[in-house]
Amino acid sequence: MAKTIRFNAFQMNTLGHQSPGLWTHPRDNSHRYTDPQHWTELARLLEAGRFDAIFLADVLGVYDVYQGGLDAALHHGVQVPLNDPLALVPLMAQATSHLGFGVTCALTYEHPYSFARRLSTLDHLTGGRIGWNIVTGYLDSAARNLGLERQLGHDERYDLADEYLDVVYKLWEKSWDDDAVVNDKAAGVYADPVRVHPIKHAGRYYKVPGIHLCEPSPQRTPLLYQAGTSPRGTAFAARHAECTFVSGPSKAVVKRYADALRAAVRADGRDGEQLLIYAQALIVTGATGAQAQAKYEEYRRHVDIEAALTLLSGWTGVDFSRFPLDATIDYIDSDAGRSALASFSQADPNRKWTVREAAEFIGIGGRGPVLVGDAAQVADQLEAWMDDTGIDGFNLAFAVAHESMRDVVEHIVPELQRRGRYRRDYEDGALRHKLFGQGARLPERHPGRRVRIAD
Repeated sequence: MAKTIRFNAFQMNTLGHQSPGLWTHPRDNSHRYTDPQHWTELARLLEAGRFDAIFLADVLGVYDVYQGGLDAALHHGVQVPLNDPLALVPLMAQATSHLGFGVTCALTYEHPYSFARRLSTLDHLTGGRIGWNIVTGYLDSAARNLGLERQLGHDERYDLADEYLDVVYKLWEKSWDDDAVVNDKAAGVYADPVRVHPIKHAGRYYKVPGIHLCEPSPQRTPLLYQAGTSPRGTAFAARHAECTFVSGPSKAVVKRYADALRAAVRADGRDGEQLLIYAQALIVTGATGAQAQAKYEEYRRHVDIEAALTLLSGWTGVDFSRFPLDATIDYIDSDAGRSALASFSQADPNRKWTVREAAEFIGIGGRGPVLVGDAAQVADQLEAWMDDTGIDGFNLAFAVAHESMRDVVEHIVPELQRRGRYRRDYEDGALRHKLFGQGARLPERHPGRRVRIAD
């Protein structure tokens, strides 16, 4: 039986996101990112389109690798200025009933004790619709502004992350018993102290002796997203992730990532098919194929090559201002984003991407494919990507806000529904239940449920 196709909306609390330069398009309204209605309008639109979630990317630094400074990022509005994604969630939750919220938070720079409280609070306020995209960070500029000379090495960041997850699991899953909250007004007892436990964590990176400050939220542990595809990132995802995001310019690259992730999950003792994999993509569509193609060509005229290279330099740690535009890209190992350049070099073994070609490619939609056509043509492409790669859905970037998402909801969703490849309504319940149909809590076999606290 063919899989149901799933959509997330890939967004960021900033001027633009994955399409550098497209904020200059006359129909784009990204400049409204500081307006609450910008986000509530989007949330209602996505819920009408039965999207799984809005996925909010984030960084804590600026893209200052290109030309060795931040002038290009500021000049072109490359993910700066940038506001906090978590503050958007209560706004959008009040405007919707089912839409999930995946928020990116870099654990490297925030203590797990206070972070656990923030996520529990959001899980309460959304009625169990919060997810956490676990990232370790990749910008040295973020590390410097948080008191470090530079970020930790790539693999050490994941070592720290493993312990971080142990701490938050203990806080979310083990500190409060299910029946700890009594709420007995007659007896004057709100919580039974015997059923609330200090976690007594003492590890290499963290010491957290006390209790979780929040009573259990609907999911306790938020739905867990992760996006690493390096060997160390894949191992981390195999242990922790329930949903993953992959980015690649070809089916071959995406299939390689998907196969490796499922194999790693199975090796870790979990069901590989229970991992939901979303591939990044951007859809350009219209009432006819000709209209869609004309819109795509219109978008391409707003691609900013220097802005795209500023973004790519930040992702990879490689200053692309040092290379001619016709120079070829080869895989360069760095502590920033190991998969960013690899995805280009592996896309087609017989092709060498030039710097200009890579910039033009990521200029609309980042490192994923751009699918262009009328509803039937795009639906055919979506089905082919699903069936040929083994993914579960798409993390949809946008070219023009909110035009790109509106086009998907108005044209693509009804076509997929007619084909029986897209849901017609939401299930009730928490985000985890909506996606997996097995209740709000982490599965019993997940390491977050098996973690132990000292007696």
